[in-house]
Amino acid sequence: MEKGSVFAMALEQLNSAAKLLKLDDNILRVLSHPERELTVSLPVVMDDGNIEVFTGHRVQHSSARGPCKGGIRYHQNVTLDEVKALSTWMTWKCAVVNIPYGGGKGGITVDPTKLSDNEIRRMTRRYTVAIMPIIGPHSDIPAPDVNTSSETMGWIMDTVSMMRGSTVLDIVTGKSVELGGSLGRREATGRGVMFNTIELLKRLDKDPKKTTVAVQGFGNVGSVSADLLSKEGCKIMAVSDVSGAYYNPNGLPIADMIAYCTTSKNRLLEGFSAAGISKISNEELLQLDVDVLVPAALEKQITIENAEKIKAYAIVEGANGPTTPDAERILIKKGKHVVPDILANSGGVVVSYFEWVQSIQSFFWTEEEVNKNLERVEVDAFDAVWTLAQREKQDLRNAAMMIAVDRVAKAVKARGIWP
Repeated sequence: MEKGSVFAMALEQLNSAAKLLKLDDNILRVLSHPERELTVSLPVVMDDGNIEVFTGHRVQHSSARGPCKGGIRYHQNVTLDEVKALSTWMTWKCAVVNIPYGGGKGGITVDPTKLSDNEIRRMTRRYTVAIMPIIGPHSDIPAPDVNTSSETMGWIMDTVSMMRGSTVLDIVTGKSVELGGSLGRREATGRGVMFNTIELLKRLDKDPKKTTVAVQGFGNVGSVSADLLSKEGCKIMAVSDVSGAYYNPNGLPIADMIAYCTTSKNRLLEGFSAAGISKISNEELLQLDVDVLVPAALEKQITIENAEKIKAYAIVEGANGPTTPDAERILIKKGKHVVPDILANSGGVVVSYFEWVQSIQSFFWTEEEVNKNLERVEVDAFDAVWTLAQREKQDLRNAAMMIAVDRVAKAVKARGIWP
C-alpha cells in the first residue's frame, strides 16, 4: 500500500469498528477488499489535433446491500488508492443512512482547468464507454463529484443511451432536471451537512443564532453548507477555495459570494472583495476560534500536524476523509465532536437514491417533498448514531461505523459467499 495511503485510512476505520462489533474475521476479510477495480486508458483527441492519454478508474467496493453508488471526480491527484478508499466510504455512507446501495467511486487523473469544454466532453464520453461493461441502473450508478456536474452526468447518460439505442435515465444520478434529475439534488450534500450540524447543536444545547462557523472549500458542498447554515442563523466567519481563504469576524455575505462565483474565472472567489473582508491562509482558517468547522474540500486536511491547533468544538465533515485517524484521536481527546463524513455528507447519495427511484418510476417529486424526505432520513440517521454513541460511550465516527459495518456484514452473511 502506497505511503500516505488514503485506503489505509479507510481500513483503519473499518478495523476499529470491527473490533467494537467483535466482527467475524472472515466477514472482515471480505469487507477489506473491493469487489472490483477497473483501470482504463483514455486516448483523447485534443483541440490542437494531438492525442493525450488519460488514466481513469472505477472501483466497486460492495454490492451486498444493492447496486454500487458513487461519484466520478476529475482531479490531477486522483489515484487508484484514493478511489478505493472513497468507494469503501460510500459503502458505509449508504448503510448508515439505510438506503439499498453499496459503495462505488470513479475518477480520472486530469486537471480539468487545462482542458477546453470540448476536450472534457470527449474525455467523458471515452471514459463512459470504457467503464460501460460494469455500470448500469442495477449494478453501478455514477454521480457527480469533484470537478464534475449535472452537465457531465448528461454526457454520460447520453453516451450510454446512444450505445444502447434507447434513453437510459437511471444510469446516473445528479443529472439536470431536464434529463430526469431530481429537484434539490444539487443542494443535497450541503443541505445534509446543515441538517447534521443543526442536530448536533440541538444535542449540545447550542443556539444556531449564537454559533460561528468556518467552511473550508467553496465548491458545491461548501457553498451550499455555508448558505444554508447562514439561513439558520449561524455566522459564517470564513470560507475558502483554491484561490485562498476569506475572513470577516462580523460574518461574510455568503449569498453575494455565491453570486460572484457564478461568473468568475473557473468559478473561484479570487478577486472578491467587500467591506471587512481580509485574506487569510487555509491553515489559519482551520485554526480559527469558531464554534463549528466544516472541512468541505479534499481528504487529509486535518492532520497530526495541525489537530492540536483546531479551536472549533465541532467538526462536521463536508468532504470525504478530511480528518486523519491520528488527528481525530487528538480532537476527541480534547473533547471535540467530529460528525464523520459518512454521516455528515450523506445528503447527496440520499437524494441520488430519490432521483434513481423517480427515474425508474418516471414519477417526479416536488422539491419540498425531496427536502422533507431528506430531512427525515438525515435526522433519523443522526439520532441513531448519537444514541449508540451515548449508550456505548463511543465517538460519533465509531458509532456511525458500527451501525454501517453491522448492516453490511449482516447482508453478506445473509447472502452467503458464492459459490
